Amino acid sequence: MDRDRKKEMKKKIVGFALGTLLFALSFPAEAQQPKKVPRIGYFSARDPASDSARSEAVRLGLRELGYIEGENIAIEYRYAEGKRERFRELAAELVRLKLDVIVVAGGDPPVQALMNETKTIPIVMSGGGTDPVKAGLVQSLARPGGNVTGITNLIGDLGGKRLELLKETVPKLARVAVLYEPANPSSALELKEALPVAARALKLTIQAWEVRATEFERVFTALSKGRADGLYVSPGALMNTNRKRIVGFALTSRLPSVYGRKDYVDEGGLMYYGADEADSNRRVAYYVDRILKGTKPADLPVEQPTKFELIINLQAAKQIGLTVPPNVLYRADRVIK
Repeated sequence: MDRDRKKEMKKKIVGFALGTLLFALSFPAEAQQPKKVPRIGYFSARDPASDSARSEAVRLGLRELGYIEGENIAIEYRYAEGKRERFRELAAELVRLKLDVIVVAGGDPPVQALMNETKTIPIVMSGGGTDPVKAGLVQSLARPGGNVTGITNLIGDLGGKRLELLKETVPKLARVAVLYEPANPSSALELKEALPVAARALKLTIQAWEVRATEFERVFTALSKGRADGLYVSPGALMNTNRKRIVGFALTSRLPSVYGRKDYVDEGGLMYYGADEADSNRRVAYYVDRILKGTKPADLPVEQPTKFELIINLQAAKQIGLTVPPNVLYRADRVIK
């Protein structure tokens, strides 16, 4: 009887062990370990408030591809708040975190700051700056060659078209004040190449005004005495962070103005012409997705914009006493009334 019980007990132990083994084998090996959550860096030249539309567009693009912040993806945000002296510090900080990919929401200088810190972490541009080939950020648009890829929005290359639209809107326009940040390479290049060519063709005189962080009021005072009858604002970290001040000055001075970023118009500026920024920012998510799935940045071609938009703020036009010609209004993709 004791022998029978021992045999029965041995059968039960063997059966339990076999069942446990089969249960373990029924699950794939990767399910037994916690899945790694991808970590993305988001490096903006602006402050969180002025960058909110752009960062939200990037998050929306990521959600459309199945990446939800806080669930299956983590994002580390860093903002330079328009202070170029912080670029290197913030770039080094992000690189130390050993992220999977870093999105740069800004022009050439923050991209260059990151390139100086890492040759391995993938960097995705969101569209600011000059031609990235001329700037030395990539070898070519078709084959970037290094750890940088993304979007180029041709901001500086469209300067001539913006001047042309301003002239069409204000036919008597003769002198245009250009606000630009000398430390911004794309603005300096725009002032040297794109704007003079267009100005000559349109018979306009360009008045260049350098702006540094502590000099806005001094420049505004001097510009008021300069008899300009139009204002062109070249985008950059410092300019974009201070866009409310710039728009306020243009309205108070009753100066027709054109901008290279559409959020100036949302703040009350008169006119924007350029790439469809929301579309470009959502497109950034495509690059993040491809990189996280194993594609190297060097093999992802840099994309140029395919959608452009003209936005006109009729509230601003009314405030400065300007009637926008019907032929210009007709071409607008969006009119703020």
